[in-house]
Amino acid sequence: MSDDYCATPAAPAPVPDQADAGPPFAECVLCRKPTEYPESYKGITLCPVCEWQEAQRTACSG
Repeated sequence: MSDDYCATPAAPAPVPDQADAGPPFAECVLCRKPTEYPESYKGITLCPVCEWQEAQRTACSG
């Protein structure tokens, strides 16, 4: 009987580091997660989740 069917699988490919994903991104001012804005962006930077929540608050504040 051959042990070929029990061959060790190849190691998974390494997960790319977030720093390798493109330019450095600014942190959200509320939750500190990366935003879609570069670090050089001037003004308040919010992640997509906090932007959505802020839009909901301002839309409902009559």
